[in-house]
Amino acid sequence: MNGTDSLASWACNPAESRGRLYPEPESASRTCFQRDRDRIIHSSAFRRLEYKTQVFVNHEGDFFRTRLTHSLEVSQIARSICRSLRLNEDLGEALALAHDLGHPPFGHAGEDALREMMEPFGGFDHNAQSLRVITRLEQHYADFDGLNLTWETLEGLIKHNGPLTGPLTGSASDRPMPRAIAEYVEGHDLEPSTHAGAEAQVAALSDDIAYNNHDVDDGLRAGLFTVDDLSDVPLVGPVFREVKEAYPKLETSRRVHEAVRRLIGHMVHDLIGETRRRIEDLAPSRADDVRRCGRPVVAFSEEMQKNDRALKEFLFENMYRHYKLNRMSSKARRVVGDLFRLLVAEPGCLPTEWRRIAGAPGSVETARVVTDYIAGMTDRYALDEHRQLFDVQSRSS
Repeated sequence: MNGTDSLASWACNPAESRGRLYPEPESASRTCFQRDRDRIIHSSAFRRLEYKTQVFVNHEGDFFRTRLTHSLEVSQIARSICRSLRLNEDLGEALALAHDLGHPPFGHAGEDALREMMEPFGGFDHNAQSLRVITRLEQHYADFDGLNLTWETLEGLIKHNGPLTGPLTGSASDRPMPRAIAEYVEGHDLEPSTHAGAEAQVAALSDDIAYNNHDVDDGLRAGLFTVDDLSDVPLVGPVFREVKEAYPKLETSRRVHEAVRRLIGHMVHDLIGETRRRIEDLAPSRADDVRRCGRPVVAFSEEMQKNDRALKEFLFENMYRHYKLNRMSSKARRVVGDLFRLLVAEPGCLPTEWRRIAGAPGSVETARVVTDYIAGMTDRYALDEHRQLFDVQSRSS
């Protein structure tokens, strides 16, 4: 009915899901992964992504990408890859749509500020915050807090960057597991030392494909670098030259779009080809074989990995460290830091629903509540709150 008869043997089959923390009757018209996707789309946190930025602060311009447009682009890429590999498209889409739910306002600058502020109180990690959003902070359903997503969706979200502990190749055993994730996986057996299922691996690399290529687009639009600056970047430079030769009179904006479109195609086709080679070597017969094989199954070829690193290095030097972004990031960090310090010291300034669950001034409990409050803010809401709390002539709403 939902296309599961065409799934590969190593795909996550909804009929074999490990279920939900709070048991619910199955839907007559949707698989469990389709219901996960729909709950994510209907969540408050997902709607707020419209006004959370990817790189630029929201008011800098309407044509730059936000967390919402980025998540939609990731989901489109993930669905295409899952379809080609006969994986579960609905699970891949759900993971792509949910992967940024824990990001605070102002992109990486906001995350850096919250991480610094929360260091004495247990730290901050956006993947852990995403888990808090979908298991605790979304409070709409009659029978439970959170979205009560399936085991497979939760597993894919916490292992967005690979295993969290253990000896597996590519594991993150050299970094401590975020406390919010550790508290959850201890009681729910999410197997943090294994790799995620194939659909989660697809969603993670779809994220890489989307933000690398679309940051090229946004960086060019913002005038942070030029097409000529990209000429020596492997793969990127040759593709831009190829487009220029094919369409010598094409206007710049359309030439950029065509080049970015082709770059995404190159990366997607490479990923599909390399994944098929790895699957042929592994010959998995079920989804758990992918989780326990000791290395990622979904991957770029070595050459494309080098191209990907080269593009990341270019963007880091020419975009993320550009003085215009440094100025925006500086302002964003000050806004987040000011809000955090004031509200932790004076929790009575929190809105009523947040004040009720806060603890004493300066306590770990209050710092956690303040972080949840700030992390859920959009860029413009954070700026408005800062203005109301620090501008003595601003009227409180």
